[in-house]
Amino acid sequence: MKKTIWLIIIAVVVIVGVWLWTSYNRLVTANEGVDNQWAQVETQYQRRFDLIPNLVSSVKGAMTQEQSVFGALADARANYSGATTVNEKAAAATQVESAFGRLLAIMENYPQLKSIETVQTLMVQLEGTENRISVERSRFNEEVKNFNVLIKRLPTNLIAGMYGFSAKTYFEVAPAAAIVPPVKLDLTI
Repeated sequence: MKKTIWLIIIAVVVIVGVWLWTSYNRLVTANEGVDNQWAQVETQYQRRFDLIPNLVSSVKGAMTQEQSVFGALADARANYSGATTVNEKAAAATQVESAFGRLLAIMENYPQLKSIETVQTLMVQLEGTENRISVERSRFNEEVKNFNVLIKRLPTNLIAGMYGFSAKTYFEVAPAAAIVPPVKLDLTI
C-alpha cells in the first residue's frame, strides 16, 4: 500500500514537472517567435530607409521648393534610429510613412519626375518594400496574437505569471497616418 502511494506521488510530481517544463518551453518559443517576427519588420524598415535617401537624392534637385518634406523624412529616420522599444519604433515608422506619403503626393504633381528612369526604379523598389512591410506587420501581429492567447489561457497563464511573461503590444498605425496631407503646387519644372 505504501509503495503504491509513493508511486502515485512520484507519478504526479513527474507529470507536473513535465507539464511545467513543456509549458515554459512553449512560452519561450512563442516569445522568441514574436521577437523574430519584429526583426523581420525591422529588416523591411531598414530596406525602406536605405531606399528613401536614394529617391530623395534623385528628386531633390528638381524639387528645391519642397525642402520641408526632405527635412521631415530625415527627422523621421533619426527618430527611428533613436527608438529603443517596439512601440517607439512603430511610432517612428508611422512618422516616416507620413513624410514619405507627402513626398509621393508631391511627386504626383511632377509628371516629369516619373519619366526619370532612376526615380521609376526606386519607386518600384519602394512599392515592393511597402508591400513587404505590410506582410511582415501582419505576420508580427499574428505572432503577438498567438503569444497573447497562450499566456492568457489556463493553466499556462499561471506559468506565464511565475516567469514574468506579459502580453505583447500589437503594431497599430497611428490615427494621424490615415490622413492624407493636401498638396497644392503651382510651379513647373
